[in-house]
Amino acid sequence: MTTPKSQGRLVYFNGKMVPEADAKVSIYDSALMFGDMVFEMTRSFGKKQFKLREHIDRLYVGLKILRIPLQMTPEEMERACYETMEVNDHLFTADDEHRLMIDVSRGLLGIYQGIEGLHKGPNVIIADFPLRWTVATMGQLFDTGINAVITSQRAIPANLLDPKIKNRSRIFYLMANIEASQVEGDNNWALLLDPDGFIAEGTGDNFFIIKNGVVITPEGRNILRGISRDYVLHELCPQLGIPVVEKNIEPYDVYTADEAFMTGTPFCMLPVTALNGNPIGSGKVGEVFTRILNQWSANTGVDVKGQIQRWDAERGDVAGASAPTPYRFKSK
Repeated sequence: MTTPKSQGRLVYFNGKMVPEADAKVSIYDSALMFGDMVFEMTRSFGKKQFKLREHIDRLYVGLKILRIPLQMTPEEMERACYETMEVNDHLFTADDEHRLMIDVSRGLLGIYQGIEGLHKGPNVIIADFPLRWTVATMGQLFDTGINAVITSQRAIPANLLDPKIKNRSRIFYLMANIEASQVEGDNNWALLLDPDGFIAEGTGDNFFIIKNGVVITPEGRNILRGISRDYVLHELCPQLGIPVVEKNIEPYDVYTADEAFMTGTPFCMLPVTALNGNPIGSGKVGEVFTRILNQWSANTGVDVKGQIQRWDAERGDVAGASAPTPYRFKSK
């Protein structure tokens, strides 16, 4: 099923395909009250979804733990994702990638169930838009690297709100992003410590250091265990014969590392060349990072760095949003 280009993108909304502008949840939805929803965001390579089933499996773990009573099976969710891509694909250019956003909210709170005309039960929303939106202006970071900024805003530990559940209660991410945006200079991304002072994660990305040829990342305790993190640890590094370790990392370990990088679904990997303005290793993009990224590109058949830099070149100068986002910051 395809639709005329004039109709624009369609969104899977509780079993129906509706125009993007009509995909709306009620003001009485629990998601607006409590951030009560789980979500996933995926990407494609060459327009083929990458690790979609892993994303869906993690989504259903979150639904189970939060006791959101969704009747839709993982298999039905997967089919709905592909159907959403199919109806929108004709609106994407040949070198676009599909970025799926899968949201599941609990739906109306019980006290509002009697309001007529409102959908009862969980809301399932699957949107599909070009990945190039998310990674806009990131191309130069593959050459310069990120300056990770440790913020006073800390990660929420698992004993308070488990970050392994990918949920929308993430205002602490935004607080950290705002703080990082106030630091002088460009390319500043927030890096959160956990309550014990160990490195936890970025605001939408996982963190790694490399020391003496070993890839090291924080234990999966107070972090979202990213799909990309798992791919680096359990597929790419073994493929390259690079040893990996999960352990507690202190800021001192980052300052004395040879290299560092972050992983996230939209950009795969980005180098981190400084911490709080102090260079990590040589302060340049490292050899091990480059090897892993090149292997990722080889495995998927897409030049990850080249694709994002090409999109930036095609786009030219853009006026970025003034508000911080997980991946884009406004300089002070």
